[in-house]
Amino acid sequence: MARLQHHTNIALHRGHVVGRRDFLRHVAATGLAAGACNWTDVISASAEELRSRGMACILLWMQGGPSQFETFSPKPKHDHGGETKAISTSVPGIEISEHLPHCAKVMDELAIIRSMTSKEGNHQRASYLLHHGYLPMGGVKFPTLGANVAHQIGDASHQLPSYVRIGGRLPNGGNGGFLGVEYDPLVLNSAERMPQNTKPRTGLDRYHRRLELLDSIQTEFAASVGTQVVSDHRKLTDRAAEMILSPSMKAFDLEQEPQKVREEYGSGNFASGCQMARRLIEHGVTFVEVVSNGWDTHQDVFERTKDLTAQIDQPMATLITDLKRRGMLDRTLVVWMGEFGRTPRINPRAGRDHYPKAFNAVLAGGGVQGGQVIGSTNYAGTEVDERPVTVNDLFRTIYHTLDIDPDHENVSKIGRPIKLVDGGEVVEELFV
Repeated sequence: MARLQHHTNIALHRGHVVGRRDFLRHVAATGLAAGACNWTDVISASAEELRSRGMACILLWMQGGPSQFETFSPKPKHDHGGETKAISTSVPGIEISEHLPHCAKVMDELAIIRSMTSKEGNHQRASYLLHHGYLPMGGVKFPTLGANVAHQIGDASHQLPSYVRIGGRLPNGGNGGFLGVEYDPLVLNSAERMPQNTKPRTGLDRYHRRLELLDSIQTEFAASVGTQVVSDHRKLTDRAAEMILSPSMKAFDLEQEPQKVREEYGSGNFASGCQMARRLIEHGVTFVEVVSNGWDTHQDVFERTKDLTAQIDQPMATLITDLKRRGMLDRTLVVWMGEFGRTPRINPRAGRDHYPKAFNAVLAGGGVQGGQVIGSTNYAGTEVDERPVTVNDLFRTIYHTLDIDPDHENVSKIGRPIKLVDGGEVVEELFV
């Protein structure tokens, strides 16, 4: 067993790039060679190693369905491309929309999937699918991607929540689902001000006495009819009470950022959200979602998307650059996506309608190989021409990148085991 422990230490300390699969494979082989292997110790060590790596994810969510033609898949040589021109990027041969000049400069860090495909063209169902990996199902409250990531690799003892959403609640109420309220996101409407109600209005002694009184009242209620309600409420109030007294609350204060850095991100809600996302990841938060609204461009798609891309271009590029210069990009996966794309054909209102058949997602960091394009559509942009990637493929890839087992089964409250991802394949090209 001493020999097993020696090799376990090597696997744990050889560097942060040791993944869970490689770690388990290494320890298993060593244990077999030694003739003994305590799998409880192995799994425990694996979980501890994963958390010590500090892997994290930032989801940049484009609510409403961004047009692929006006963002990362322009078609300037076809009528379907409309008014949008393409520009060169830092990677020869890869072109993106003229409205994303800052992203073009960091193309060497970006991997564009141009062959995302789905069958869901309804906003609510598609948004649910792209947040949960499952479609809504009666009787099952699925956890969101963020909740699953927080559950798998978040630090439950950390004073800040593992999952934060900036830009308001999901329309479909995405939360911790059957994992419990402790995996619901902390929701901020805006990053430009501190979270509301996070400063005690009394001295600390009186504050703690009030908490004790609340606990006493809840105990009486739980003893009669409200056991589960009280249990859930206690989980929230206990975490909130700990959080608001934590020195880590400074992560929410953008005023502490140097003015030069704030200017690099640009102005606006999305810029502030990206900057706060980096601060939160720096302070140990595991999953942060930053929302950009308004991408449902059924009319005036060219003017509206020009404005929308101006809001996200500089902040997104700066976020990636900032993470890299701080040594955080290798352990932080950044994902840009929306619920679907827009129709190749421009409608009579100069807009584009819903089109799940072919759309985009962009990944950076977390070990993803940037400077490449995965998949393609045909000349007209109407069909996926090469390397289709489904939503399940994408989710499996995200979990894989974060060293989370996509086949891990959670047991729902109705007693049914549910995998993090049902089917799909890892997009291996992203790591070549």
